[in-house]
Amino acid sequence: MWELIGVAGRVNELEWPESLDVSALLAGGWRPVPFRQFVLKLHSRCNLACDYCYMYEMADQGWRNQPRSMAPAVIDRVAERIAEHARAHELDEIELVLHGGEPLLAGPELVRRTVTAVRSATGATVHARVQTNGVLIDDEFLGLFDELGIRVGVSLDGDASGHDLHRRHADGRGSFEETRKGLERLTAPGRRHLFSGLLSTIDLRNDPSATFDALVSFGPPAIDFLLPHGNWDTPPPGRDPADPATPYGDWLVAVFDRWYGAPVRETRVRLFGEIIQMLLGGRSRTESVGLSPVALAVVETDGSIEQVDTLKSAYDGAAATGLHLFRDGFDAALALPSVAARQIGERALSRTCRACPVRKVCGGGMYAHRYKSGSGFSNPSVYCRDLSRLITHVHRRVADDLREGRR
Repeated sequence: MWELIGVAGRVNELEWPESLDVSALLAGGWRPVPFRQFVLKLHSRCNLACDYCYMYEMADQGWRNQPRSMAPAVIDRVAERIAEHARAHELDEIELVLHGGEPLLAGPELVRRTVTAVRSATGATVHARVQTNGVLIDDEFLGLFDELGIRVGVSLDGDASGHDLHRRHADGRGSFEETRKGLERLTAPGRRHLFSGLLSTIDLRNDPSATFDALVSFGPPAIDFLLPHGNWDTPPPGRDPADPATPYGDWLVAVFDRWYGAPVRETRVRLFGEIIQMLLGGRSRTESVGLSPVALAVVETDGSIEQVDTLKSAYDGAAATGLHLFRDGFDAALALPSVAARQIGERALSRTCRACPVRKVCGGGMYAHRYKSGSGFSNPSVYCRDLSRLITHVHRRVADDLREGRR
């Protein structure tokens, strides 16, 4: 069924993406896109026990075998390999994301060493940011972030009741108040410029408008709504793959109407902005939607190179590459079939997706959400109907406004 444009032969969808012939792709003129975003798992543990976390609560339990934090030797090797990759592909800008677990558990000095080492090794401009649950944000960290120009993204799921549904300590205590205090420090005068935005995972039990209002109250420059991770084998909460209902699509439509209909734009919502951009002929800049090549590599605390970490929600080892920074460069990852599959766009979609009128905008949905045992990732997203519901609604609203000259 897989007829790759410009590539001879077929690929058995039951083995997708392992059977993808990268040499045939290269012979047909395809070239991989170099990695531009490097996600470093600075610390492999977390100070919260969120019950929906793909790192700790889902299929892949590899974190148990990882060192708690990156050793200095690993950090130095990361810097060398990133610089090597940037030089080889003449990259003038890269993005460095400090992640976890909870990256702030690594402490200020390890954060400093990591960012300084990467910037010293590469001639490219390094845009650094950290994604945190906000609990550990204090004046020492904020001073460091300001000194090094590190932007800060915070995970927040809404108001206190919505946030504490999932984002709790191991003893069951909610984390909202600690996160709120961290956000207040981050958004204080003289610090707000460090704030990159909020990351919010959807729970259908939370009112969409109230959730949006709670997030906007912190004045974030951007909000990124995440669908809870799941797939055809392990569907997300409230999503029956056999049911034609679109609960997540309806939730997002309600937020879109609240956001889009406001007299003054209060913030950017990345998902909505990406959809609108693609409807108007642009390209996606996120893996959640669209067909743009994924140009992201993950480095675990032990120095192993992995694919995007959300794949850990699919099955044990789904993100693994078998590569390690002390043996391999990042170019070795670009040659893997599993990475090429994330870069060849529409050719990697299932038959169902390739026949869909919104495929160029949806892009098949997030790769991890397509997984089904027996056919791998050769499926539509488990959120297929929800995404179609949202995209068609956004298209209708934007098209109406363009016809009437309102936007």
